[in-house]
Amino acid sequence: MAVQKPTQPAPGKPAPDSTRRSEKSRRAIYDAALALVVEVGYPKTTIEGIAARAGVGKQTIYRWWSSKADVLMEAFLDLALREAGPAPYTFPDTGDLAADVKGVLRATVDQMNDPRFDVPSRALAAEGVVNEQLGRELVAKLMQPSLDLYIARLRAAQDAGQVRPEIDPRIALELFISPLAQRWLQHTGPISHEYTDALVDYALHGLAPR
Repeated sequence: MAVQKPTQPAPGKPAPDSTRRSEKSRRAIYDAALALVVEVGYPKTTIEGIAARAGVGKQTIYRWWSSKADVLMEAFLDLALREAGPAPYTFPDTGDLAADVKGVLRATVDQMNDPRFDVPSRALAAEGVVNEQLGRELVAKLMQPSLDLYIARLRAAQDAGQVRPEIDPRIALELFISPLAQRWLQHTGPISHEYTDALVDYALHGLAPR
């Protein structure tokens, strides 16, 4: 069989940009996955449904991801990065540790109360409990960068003499974020700025009479 010569683009007409086309498809898949999870819930979200919503073949999705959980995690990470903007996120350091942590936790509460973040976050958290690999990836890619910022801020407070030097920052940060995560995940109570402010006050000042 003769080898056919590749077709050349018509004069003056640029060749299709496969990179741009792939990025457009990837973006459509991200948007479809996030929208479906909000609309029908994680259990009813399927690769077929995402593909139909995005206007792509399901083989396109399987070319890039192995499961709907992988699609959703990447879509959620992309959403978080887009919301954060081009500048890298930093933990404020005004010299007032309580005020700085309260500000960050208030922003976290606002995000938790936003359905765009709340529903995918819950779906991923639930899936991460039964899928250990996904859970580890979720911590490494989404949570660890934020935890590192807490650790750095607490170490700065130690250097400034605001926190005892023997305190382990990795344990200390859990006094702020773990109760919030539990209340959010298990619906044990409302999450609000007032609640997180109280967490910070209790963690920094203890429960004993002053």
